[in-house]
Amino acid sequence: MTRSRPFSLGLFLLLIQGVGLDAQESLRMDEPIQPHPEGDAAISRLWSPFCPGQMLEVCPSPQAKLLRDTLQAMAHSGASSDSLVGWMLASYGEEYRAVPLTRGSGLWAWIMPPLALLAGLSLLLLALRHFRSPPGEEPERLAVLSEEDESVVAAALRELKSTEEVPF
Repeated sequence: MTRSRPFSLGLFLLLIQGVGLDAQESLRMDEPIQPHPEGDAAISRLWSPFCPGQMLEVCPSPQAKLLRDTLQAMAHSGASSDSLVGWMLASYGEEYRAVPLTRGSGLWAWIMPPLALLAGLSLLLLALRHFRSPPGEEPERLAVLSEEDESVVAAALRELKSTEEVPF
């Protein structure tokens, strides 16, 4: 009986370990985390701190993937998209907010660029109209040279031709 006791204890421990693993839900780091709507909403509103000029959702760096997975895991645990954006901005800085705030002056960030473009085009059109000559007015014609002026010009041309060297 003394031999069967350690064997039974070992078998019991193996069975206990197997039962515990089935009951746990673990996140594996080698598998991608399933997208969550709140996580996707937060990720789409952020610039990537690892790829300058790119949104977090398209940044190919491994650090950005880890940050996206972290935000998705936080969303799966019940965090809202606003709290996820707030956490990311608190961790990395306000300059990574891609979508301006909608209250107060944030609305001007969306309205001012198109207005500035329209104002610039309007000023350009007004300037072009101002510098264009009116349709009824003809440009000033060159005066006809007198015979004396023509002879002076012809003599200057002959003198110029005689001083020029032919390179070949």
